Amino acid sequence: MDGLIVLCLGIGAAAVVLGALAFLPAAIWREIFRGTGDAWVYVLALGACACLAAVFAERIWYPLARGSLFLAGALLHPFLPGLVADNASRTLGTPNFTVEIAPACSGYEGIGLMLAFTTAYLWFLRREWRFPRALLLVPIGVAAIWFFNAVRVAALILIGALGAPEVAMQGFHSHAGWIIFNVVALGSCLVARRVPWLSAAARTDQPTPKSREENAVAAYLMPLLAILAAGLLAGAASSGFEWLYPLRVVAAVAALWYFRATYRKLDWRAGWPSLAAGAFVFVFWVGFERFTGASASAGVPAPLSQASAFARTAWIALRVLGAVVTVPIAEELAFRGFLLRRLVSADFESVAWRSFQWLPFVVSSIAFGILHGDRWLAGTMAGMIYALVLMRRGRIGEAVIAHATTNALLAAWVLSTGQWQLW
Repeated sequence: MDGLIVLCLGIGAAAVVLGALAFLPAAIWREIFRGTGDAWVYVLALGACACLAAVFAERIWYPLARGSLFLAGALLHPFLPGLVADNASRTLGTPNFTVEIAPACSGYEGIGLMLAFTTAYLWFLRREWRFPRALLLVPIGVAAIWFFNAVRVAALILIGALGAPEVAMQGFHSHAGWIIFNVVALGSCLVARRVPWLSAAARTDQPTPKSREENAVAAYLMPLLAILAAGLLAGAASSGFEWLYPLRVVAAVAALWYFRATYRKLDWRAGWPSLAAGAFVFVFWVGFERFTGASASAGVPAPLSQASAFARTAWIALRVLGAVVTVPIAEELAFRGFLLRRLVSADFESVAWRSFQWLPFVVSSIAFGILHGDRWLAGTMAGMIYALVLMRRGRIGEAVIAHATTNALLAAWVLSTGQWQLW
């Protein structure tokens, strides 16, 4: 069996190499590796360790589950005197609400995500780290993600035992893990970059300046991050239907208002080609959905259909507002305004909007597609079209209007045909 695993890993590695060569010639890859010094050796070794850890993850989940069970129980005892823990069945809870520490709750999935994140983070910002010291971020991140996973299990049991089992199992259970991962990942990044022993960019003799570039990065990324954070919180507090979706709109509006001075400098004009491009993406999106049968047709969610007319109308209005206004602006600022140009130069604001390079074009579009989950392929194609629209005249407004047109047509389609799975 171990030999078969090694063979599969070898085939997978060969597929990755061949895929990389299909995108870029070998000469370009050699140039990339020459420019990274010896940092790529450390990161490659770390990536190999991460892959091996993933292969043997199921063999270590039981001791991880026992550790999570013990720590979660210790955290809960002061609040739930009647707590019952069973190591044999890996169950923990009270007489009216009990959970089993399954593989997904043991922490190894979070550990795998943290390994992948730290590998990518160290690689992309390799010039800012002091190797091999920076590799300490890996065990620190792994320990933190395991500890907070136990906190997540304890919070889930506490919510269920206090009278909200639906929220605990349907909302908090599926979203809290992502919230914890984002907090630990982003927190480790912010802290580590301020430690001179790890980061070459850190300074202890003077306060960290608020440079123009840092402010610009925040202006381009914060609206999308605010939407994602609000979505995670709203989902964690739901019991199957996201009644708190308006939090996403409020968070995005707040971020956009805060950085409004930066946005006044951008060109928000758009012409009819952007409308046509948005309509084309809509037709492609719906057609691709039907062709692949990606998801079954779904009508109006039961909680929404059973709500009062006022609540239903208000929720739909805010859902449309978010889809047509705040989401297109936030996503275009992040993916086309920032990432597309950041992959060209660290000083991304100096990169002309109309400049085109294949690698940034493809990578930023794939990242945009991944944001759309199971529809990542259609999302990638949409991202490419929005990028081309932006580059045509060098206006961020062109991409935003194209994106908004697509979302407006999708909203109209969903509301008129009942194809709620597209939302």
